[in-house]
Order: sequence, then structure tokens, then C-alpha cells
Amino acid sequence: MKNFCLYGAIIGDIVGSKYEFHNIKTKDFPFLSAGCSYTDDTIMTIAVANALLAWSGYDNTFPSKLIQEMQRLGRKYPYPQGGYGGRFSAWLRSDDPQPYNSLGNGSAMRVSPCALFAVSLEEALRLAEISASVTHNHPEGIHGAKAVAAAIFLASKKVSKDRIKKYLELNFYPLSQPLDEIRKTYVFNEICRDTVPQAIIAFLESESFEDAIRNAVSIGGDSDTIAAITGSIAWAYYYDHDHMPSESLDPINALLPQEFIETIETFERHRLGRLGTCFRQLHPLDYDEWYNPLLPLGI
Repeated sequence: MKNFCLYGAIIGDIVGSKYEFHNIKTKDFPFLSAGCSYTDDTIMTIAVANALLAWSGYDNTFPSKLIQEMQRLGRKYPYPQGGYGGRFSAWLRSDDPQPYNSLGNGSAMRVSPCALFAVSLEEALRLAEISASVTHNHPEGIHGAKAVAAAIFLASKKVSKDRIKKYLELNFYPLSQPLDEIRKTYVFNEICRDTVPQAIIAFLESESFEDAIRNAVSIGGDSDTIAAITGSIAWAYYYDHDHMPSESLDPINALLPQEFIETIETFERHRLGRLGTCFRQLHPLDYDEWYNPLLPLGI
């Protein structure tokens, strides 16, 4: 049974959606209940996945395919729960969509397909930068997307949390503030630097996928996006092909358009095929370095 990796961000988005504008400061809440729905986070995650599926992997058409798919789905689903941000909504409707120097967390909440599709940490970071830059071309918007992509890629290779944290702190954000301290004073914020580190810490302090989502929602703030980011990392870390029976996803699938479910399934087949091709092309002596991207860094 494939683990259908895109569900990590989507489940986080759905669970957190109910609390985006009605924050709670506890982990004790119904995990999935009336009022939960997918938001723009899920729509744009699916758009990025579709763009990667349409991209050959060897040319420079990914940005144009990404813009096309983001606009198509954004226009097809114009009123998700919570809506779209003002500038992004205008971008979706534009006949000449240009990046608008955003440093918001929209770049980080949709980046998970890039990390999951990549065959190396370097490629994950490159795809993350491209996916951010079509709208969020501010350095901070790109920085947040790359940090999340790195965390997801490393988590998917089952790199330890300590080593993931060390890599991210060396290259992106300090991650030393305990979640209990964050929870006390955290307020709604949509800037990458004030949401991405908190979402990563929610993963680092977790004991399971569900616990990670509960951590993320419990700090308050932009709950759907924080939980989507946390969920994308946690799913990659905790689940493998044998630990997610499809029937447990039925309540989530019931909330999603059929075309989203089809993208999730198609994306899983293609990404596994892409990874398999990479394995077959590797010389045996190269395998350990490819699989463990921290090895050259001595981390």
C-alpha cells in the first residue's frame, strides 16, 4: 500500500482550517469534525503536483506549467474556506501574472510536492525556489519554501530529527524555542519567518503524525497553514508503504474533489517511478551518498 504522500499537507490543512480564525491553545480537540474543510493550501498543493506531473523533468518549462495550473485551479475553486490572500487572488485572475515580492507563508504551504518529487536534496531546494518565485520572490518567501522542502526531503529519507534540526539551523532558522513557550505568546501571522520555524518545531517535538498536527494547531495563529507545513514533514517522516491503509483516509477523501484524489494517486505513481529510475541509474558506490544527503556535510 502506497503512503500517498501528498496527504500530509492536506490533512494538516483540513484539520487546522476550523481553527484558523478561532484559535485554540490546547492539543485536546476533535481531530476531524464538522467545520473542517480544505482551503487554498490544499488547492495550491494539488496545483504544484499537477505542474510537476506535466513537467518533463529536463527542461525549463516548470515555472510556466506551475503558473498555468495554479491559475486554473484557483479560478475553478474561487471560494475555498478562508479564501485567498488579496494579492494572490489578483494574481490568480491576472492575464499577465507576475511575482509580487511576497514574504508570506503561501510559498511554504504549497511546496511539499517539490520535495517529494525530487531525487536529491539539491533538486528539492531548486524546485522549491522555482515554486516560490512565481509569486513569492522576496528572499524570505523563497527561504521559507526551501526550508520546508529540505525538512520534507530529509524526513522522507528517515534522517533523524536531531540531524534534520541541525541541518535546518545551519542553513535556515533557529529552532531552539520550545513549543510550550511559543504557545504562550503566539498570535496570527502569515510571514514565513514567523510561521515556518514554528511549524518545523511542532514536527520536531512530535511523537506521531497526529501528535504533530495537534502540536501545530495548538499554538494558534494561521492554523491551517502551520498544520499543513507540519503535516507535510511529519507524514514523510512517520509513514512508509506499510503504515497507512487506504480506508483510514476515507473521511479525508469525502471532503476532497475527485480530481484532487486522482492527482494524489497519480503523483504517487510517478514520483515512485522517478525515484526508481534514479536508483537504477546509480552506481552502487554512489548509493549511500545519494540516499544520505547529509553525509557530505558531516552532519
